[in-house]
Amino acid sequence: MVEKPEVRKIYTIMEETYSDGAARLKKPVRKAAAAVVFKNPFVDRFQENLELLYAWSEELGELLTKKAVTALDIAPADVHSYGKAAMVGERGELEHCAAVLHPALGKPIRDHVGGGKAIIPSTKKLGYPGAAIDVPLHYKDAAFVRSHFDAMEVRLPDAPRADELVLIVVVTDAGRPFPRIGGLSLEEVKGEDGLR
Repeated sequence: MVEKPEVRKIYTIMEETYSDGAARLKKPVRKAAAAVVFKNPFVDRFQENLELLYAWSEELGELLTKKAVTALDIAPADVHSYGKAAMVGERGELEHCAAVLHPALGKPIRDHVGGGKAIIPSTKKLGYPGAAIDVPLHYKDAAFVRSHFDAMEVRLPDAPRADELVLIVVVTDAGRPFPRIGGLSLEEVKGEDGLR
């Protein structure tokens, strides 16, 4: 039997943008982040097999994605962009972040955003309480949609502590405000290969 993560806190953060520069939006662009803070089971020691973190990321990824989509108050299929990030406290390793981000997290995210052909962009870092991390974002079905190249800064006031991990999932209901740098438009997306 796989032990369960020792969760200390879960945060849900909503960002609504009503204007950018001199222009006001008719409808706000919204981003939602859900983050979980949990005890790192591998502090102060080297662990070759990190499969425990893979299992936890699948469970926590489902929870976080549902929370983020619920915060936007939209149907999963209406999610535009997604991204993920992890921070590890100083008694852990960057590889612990990689273990919660990569082997198993994609499936629960895609299952709860109505698909997602494109790679889920990610970032990881060693952090401390209050450290900020920029979670990269792009369109869920085609990575080349430039209007959705974006990020959301997430900062938790009391995490990660030295013996903790933080896992974050971000979703949006639109791209950047007033995109105008060209590239593949949403109307041109084929959604077959995750690129175009």
